[in-house]
Amino acid sequence: MNTVYVVGTCDTKGSELRYLRDLVRQAGCDAVLVDVSVSEFHKEADDVDVQPSEVARFHPNPPKPEELKDRGKAVAAMSEALVEYIRSRQDIDGIIGAGGTGGTALIAPAMRALPIGVPKVLISTVASGNVAPYVGPTDISMMYSVTDVSGLNRISRVVLGNAAHSIAGMVLNKVSAAADERPAIGLTMFGVTTPCVQAVTRALEVDFDCLVFHATGTGGQSFEKLADSGLLVGGIDVSTTEVCDYLVGGVFPCTADRFGAFARTGLPYVGSCGALDMVNFGAMDTVPSQFRSRRLHVHNPQVTLMRTTPEECNSIGEWIAERLNLCEGPVRFLIPELGVSAIDAPGQPFHDPEADSALFAALERTLRRTTKRQLIRVPLHINDPQFAELLVTNFKEALREH
Repeated sequence: MNTVYVVGTCDTKGSELRYLRDLVRQAGCDAVLVDVSVSEFHKEADDVDVQPSEVARFHPNPPKPEELKDRGKAVAAMSEALVEYIRSRQDIDGIIGAGGTGGTALIAPAMRALPIGVPKVLISTVASGNVAPYVGPTDISMMYSVTDVSGLNRISRVVLGNAAHSIAGMVLNKVSAAADERPAIGLTMFGVTTPCVQAVTRALEVDFDCLVFHATGTGGQSFEKLADSGLLVGGIDVSTTEVCDYLVGGVFPCTADRFGAFARTGLPYVGSCGALDMVNFGAMDTVPSQFRSRRLHVHNPQVTLMRTTPEECNSIGEWIAERLNLCEGPVRFLIPELGVSAIDAPGQPFHDPEADSALFAALERTLRRTTKRQLIRVPLHINDPQFAELLVTNFKEALREH
């Protein structure tokens, strides 16, 4: 049916949302108007397809009525309900929403819950700023509203019209991800693990569509989002460095859900210790004061690296292993004993055998090994060609086991 869901708060954005809905229909798509208003004085309208009360019923743990008198709590609760409502639908070919700060925060999580590839457009008053908290690891297209989303005028009609026609165009002109017949695999790469990942890609690209993700926090989330979306047949997670930033306080952190996609899906997983020797910060003058006396390395004028200590490496190894213990699918985690990055080698600034030993010992001590979940130590550096060959071999074995 080429159905587009039009989502927003009709109590404050009713004319704009109806305008979007009508233009989407005129462009040739079906449109479903979903009202997520939270005002207790808002009256349900006859021309709304899905009322706020219907969405609210999807909240997994409905708040008490008195709690909803606080607008912030009401918006948060409706946002949670909307996520579950959207997940329950099987007819969403595209989704579009419009709002200010509150509406953007309310709608964006539901868009992120949809698989990669489902068209998502969000017109917002905050789209010209830092949109990372709203977009996350997904393919949401955010459009700056220019004027406030507060009535129709000569500017908003054009901006909203462009947005409506863009979502309709995406839905009516779908590009199939299956155009490449090779199955897709995800790989994580950092600058200091590039030789390894490039060698793995060269060895596999004849048979697999190799999708490489830059391990900068969002990159790892995108890698796992694709796994959750059913778009990957497995992953080669060479560069798990985002865990360092998450645990120590760098600028490229993962989330607490790192490795969660592979626990949920059981997809074949081959991982390693890529760049677990470093925490990332911005320019040298942005490094927090408590770290100024640590071993620092200027990677470029915008990026300063800090060497992880034995104590931090112990925590990092335990954290990774505990999450891999939740994976029931085939798991192979390879330890390169001679160094985990290009600058963790004899004569290089982050060479620290004591810290690496603490990392490897924590992984060995914590990972619960089974026939499917294996830890493999090898006397190689992560960027040695032979290490890339071992990653390829183990991935193929894990894929057969799956």
